[in-house]
Amino acid sequence: MTWFRRPAAAGSRVSLLYEGSAKAAGAAALLSPRRVLTCAHVVNDALGRDLHCAEHPAPAGPLTVALRGSAAPGGGPAAGDGTELGAAGAGGTHRVTATVSVWVPPQPRPSALEWEGDLAVLDLDEPAPSRFRPVVWRDMEEGQELRAWHGGGEAITFADIVVGFKEGRYGYLDGPLSGAAVGPGYSGGPLWTRDASAVAGLVVAHLMPPGAEPLGMQQAVRRSWAVPWQAVREELARAGAADVLEECAVAGRPGRGPWCGGPETPRAAAAFVPVLRALLDDPRRRADHARALAAGLGYTAAPGSGHAAPTVEELAELLVTEERALATLTESLAPAVRSGADREALNSLLALGRLERCVRLLSVGEHRLLLEDLRRATAADATLVPRAAREALRYMALPGPLGASARLAEGDLDAVVPALEGYPDGPSAGGGAPPVPALLRLAAFVASAAPDRETRDSLHGWCDRVAHRLGISPVALAERRADAANWAAQRPSPVSRVVLRLTPGAPDAGGAPGADGQGTERYRCRISLVRKDGTTTTVAAPEGTCAPDEIGRLVREAAEGGHGDDAYPLTQVDVVVGRDGLQLAVDGWDTGNALGDLFPGLDGLRLALGAKYRVALRCPEMSRRSPRREAEMRRRWAAGDPGVLVVDETCATLQQLYQRLETSHKDVAGVVLHGPREERDRLLDLCLALGVPVVLWDREADGHGHAARLDALAPAGPLHGLPERVREFRAGVYGATVLSEARPALVWEDAELPVPGSLELLDPS
Repeated sequence: MTWFRRPAAAGSRVSLLYEGSAKAAGAAALLSPRRVLTCAHVVNDALGRDLHCAEHPAPAGPLTVALRGSAAPGGGPAAGDGTELGAAGAGGTHRVTATVSVWVPPQPRPSALEWEGDLAVLDLDEPAPSRFRPVVWRDMEEGQELRAWHGGGEAITFADIVVGFKEGRYGYLDGPLSGAAVGPGYSGGPLWTRDASAVAGLVVAHLMPPGAEPLGMQQAVRRSWAVPWQAVREELARAGAADVLEECAVAGRPGRGPWCGGPETPRAAAAFVPVLRALLDDPRRRADHARALAAGLGYTAAPGSGHAAPTVEELAELLVTEERALATLTESLAPAVRSGADREALNSLLALGRLERCVRLLSVGEHRLLLEDLRRATAADATLVPRAAREALRYMALPGPLGASARLAEGDLDAVVPALEGYPDGPSAGGGAPPVPALLRLAAFVASAAPDRETRDSLHGWCDRVAHRLGISPVALAERRADAANWAAQRPSPVSRVVLRLTPGAPDAGGAPGADGQGTERYRCRISLVRKDGTTTTVAAPEGTCAPDEIGRLVREAAEGGHGDDAYPLTQVDVVVGRDGLQLAVDGWDTGNALGDLFPGLDGLRLALGAKYRVALRCPEMSRRSPRREAEMRRRWAAGDPGVLVVDETCATLQQLYQRLETSHKDVAGVVLHGPREERDRLLDLCLALGVPVVLWDREADGHGHAARLDALAPAGPLHGLPERVREFRAGVYGATVLSEARPALVWEDAELPVPGSLELLDPS
């Protein structure tokens, strides 16, 4: 490909910063929106450890990564020299924390100037914004002219080098005696080809002869060494990081990155050639659209091309290798399409694009404008996009943060929008017209409920332009808008409660169920809102496991977003657990606070889940084990017996309690359990199996001698007020205003409010 050229300053610069500092320890390469690759000794340096430390750095906590755009990235051992990120680019710097997921420690060799290993993959805690492009890898070869940048990120720090010799896993680099030399702070940085289209490896270190003065020899002997892409690939495969390699974009191989070319490219591009000839056979017209396409993608025309056009074959190759090229080309073609033949050819071009895995739905401009509109809508109402998505895409599994929480952060949109581009279109509009894509349906629903007219009008205009480019029938788009308007205008039934369904996470490497390897319990969760008319809506369903405090925050966000401005705040939270989860201290989980996002000085405020809400347990598993339980619960509630059975020494055995619940207390709806832990657990099973809908006990009690600790709750008092009395007691305990060792647990099964089912049907397509 020769007509389309990338400018020399394309790509992203990535820096790994010293702990608690703005200074760079070294550089890194952006592998994907969620991962970066650097040298392990750079991580060690950033954490203040010995450069060749082999111990995994996980206990040290998160690292800070800085991303800067507008120039190709770069980056003794060449450990950091403390150069701070330059002020010139400070406005374009995006910082994010990261943790080490793949660790290949440096392994020095006796009597050698090089070492082995020395790689680290870092997982970013949030995806990199879309303006930062992941690198595209290619093999390192002798004679290649390459360029590296210092980890500090300044454009002026570039160093030009040539691959003088490659042997095994080592590539030896030489630099001219003019210009900058590779030195401290360049480690971990990608080695870019001079046209900045690909990366051939990572800088590791400057070669220093024994006994040499570092600065003087660095200037006189400009030889350094690198780990080529071939060796990076082998090391990551050996470390079991197949998922990381799958995400890497490689020149000459289909991938997930911005460059998707590969062995199938010639065959795929060949299918585009006849259609492109029908649309752009005129060289002058082809040249005009090619220049617009190049500008949109950040390319430049080849020097000296003038008014000459790229060949149709070269244009076809670009369409199947750059993810937004096809959409960007058709964006410039669509306004000029008039005749039926041209529209048919444009539709054929778009249809071919839908068959290619790495061709995106939106053009560069459409993607940018949509993100701007959705960010504005999200800034005004963080619940709007998730609410609209649950209605517009109700039969689809929502991606990542969109399906994981009732609220969406502006930064999450960078991952959500590309994910939704890959979602299948809806049902066909008939007559051969293409269906309305899922992303357009979502945009129409967000527009219908957007809080300001500017956002509404902008999103409607965006939908019109994209629909016209894609050849979507105006009638089909109008139907989606009517559905969206009806949704925005309706007044849903008030939400009565939040239902949290908990399942222990998978065992960790040590075999502890639900733990993350450091002893922290983790759970899979699904959070639903139950309305008074009986309908339910799932508002949060994270894909993986979550820590307790993270779940507490999700519950709070769901509750805060579940009522309108004119409704009372939600107070009831039902926690659905299995039989083995009845002793979980869910009421003590932290909910965080929303004020910290608005006022940084208030971010330390905390409130326990059971102090903020009436938290009660539910255990549908017992109904599956005991067929008569559901009927018994309804009968006991209907009996209207105001009494509560308090289990003390007079009915402390299973036989004694069983006799009372089946005879003298057959209609009682509430039981208070006292006694030793082991016996109390068996009594709890009995109560639930016999359909007792309300059971109260103290999780921390060791015997009947601790029964008085629950007296403040008036456990034998009116049953209808018990959940609120428990909440007030928990508020005092967790707020340190009540000195009590009691930790009340409450099962409250409401026969009129069934537990939402876990089955959710999705569109089979």
